[in-house]
Amino acid sequence: MNKVKVSIVGSTGYVGAELVHGFTSHPGIEFMYLTSETFKGKKFSDIYPVFRGVCDKTLVSTEEVSYETIAKDSDLVITALPHGVSSKVVPELIAGGCRVIDHSGDFRYKDLSTYEKSYKLEHPHPELLETAVYGLPELYRDQIKAAKLCANPGCYPTCSILALTPFLKAGLIEKTGIIIDATSGVTGAGRKEKLEYSFCELDESFKPYGVTGHRHSTEINEQLSFMAGDAEGKSVTAAFTPHLAPFKRGMLASIYCRPSALFENVSTDGVRDVLEKHYANEKFVRVLPKGVMPDVKNVNGSNYIDITGVYDEDTGLIKLFSAQDNLGKGAALQAIQTFNVMFGFPEETGLGTLTRGV
Repeated sequence: MNKVKVSIVGSTGYVGAELVHGFTSHPGIEFMYLTSETFKGKKFSDIYPVFRGVCDKTLVSTEEVSYETIAKDSDLVITALPHGVSSKVVPELIAGGCRVIDHSGDFRYKDLSTYEKSYKLEHPHPELLETAVYGLPELYRDQIKAAKLCANPGCYPTCSILALTPFLKAGLIEKTGIIIDATSGVTGAGRKEKLEYSFCELDESFKPYGVTGHRHSTEINEQLSFMAGDAEGKSVTAAFTPHLAPFKRGMLASIYCRPSALFENVSTDGVRDVLEKHYANEKFVRVLPKGVMPDVKNVNGSNYIDITGVYDEDTGLIKLFSAQDNLGKGAALQAIQTFNVMFGFPEETGLGTLTRGV
């Protein structure tokens, strides 16, 4: 087998490390470059000792190995860089002839003004927004196959969009008044030293943050609008509030919406039937049995997202619930699923290992 040559730019953050973890069980890839500006010259396994004997590749800096060289020597480069940095680096990589999966928010939007308002940045290469494909295989599988650039979705958008899409596509819920309360583990904040992420500050803590103007709100609303058939990406307005909980990894969303007039005789069985039919052929979307609620521990370390829904007769609301690993289906493992689509592998390749047995 001719292996796909893969490089990871920004390999020692949590997303980068999870990419290395996921790819170590993939039979179809060969690592070319793992970059780190902070730990250049060290082995990857020096930074994450669990990888000793598994991935001992020496980390390189992009000062010593140029983006042009990385692109030339790679079939695919996955960037795990901050927003505002990716928008400058990714065009260099594409110009070098490789394909790219990017983890920042820099290429997730179709509307330039929405991106620049949300991230408070001027985009240096807005032309790439037109050709970039949103890297959610369940929604954009056909476009991903031929894409030069895939923008990996945010973790909060993934758990929100996949829960709501079946209902918006069928016109079964109202486009306004949607409420999304979602909670993430601490790895969602990245691998950085900040007082508020220290053990004593976080332990036994649970709090909302970014309660207005969070940048994932606009990403969620644009994609949900597309799912509702609005090519302009403006018709759906969901109120999104993120929360931080004191566990390392995992994400749970509780979503509230109102059925539309098209949802005749709405019921819990009807809500679940919509989900089951829509995701009947999707490997990584698990619609849970009736009465079973999603739990972050049941998706930890995996690329699965667990979804269910109920109809609350007392309030007239549909309640949807989804759980995923924010580093798994919410980031790195979803990128590997996207990689598989891009390069013609079965989507589950390298993603069958469950890290939790109990």
